[in-house]
Amino acid sequence: MIISLIAAMTVDRIIGIKNTMPWHLYDDLIWFKKHTNNKPVIMGRKTFDAIKKPLSGRLNIVLSRNFIPSRDQDIIWVDNPIKALIAAGNVTEVMVIGGAQIYNIFILQAHRLYLTHIDINIKGDTWFPHYHTNQWRVTFRKYHNDQEKNLPRYYFEILERMTNS
Repeated sequence: MIISLIAAMTVDRIIGIKNTMPWHLYDDLIWFKKHTNNKPVIMGRKTFDAIKKPLSGRLNIVLSRNFIPSRDQDIIWVDNPIKALIAAGNVTEVMVIGGAQIYNIFILQAHRLYLTHIDINIKGDTWFPHYHTNQWRVTFRKYHNDQEKNLPRYYFEILERMTNS
């Protein structure tokens, strides 16, 4: 199973403030949906609370010490990372969608990163974990400059962890 993290972050690795994303990039939502649809997603409770409902077309696995009973068959609550991966089942790829604590749990196990880098400097209280760029190979990168839409510059990239073989 490929463990992938997907995140949008600023130049300072900020991913949020007060449990919200402090920007709105429509193309990033499309990117997120494209790469998570029909795959299990692992998230923390705060992320689940922020999105307010299960993501459709995906098995939603919420990793939390505090279970909230759900009748929705697309939501599974687990209390540790191993149970989260087991709950994902026999799939090719599982997507870790945040928040910061969940990214920190899975970053060392991750095989792939789907990142949106947003060229803005803002204050935040939540960061994507440090990762050593020399351990990752860029397999995709696409730049966007939508200044006519009054949007910051940003780019999408996919990184694959390099193996010592």
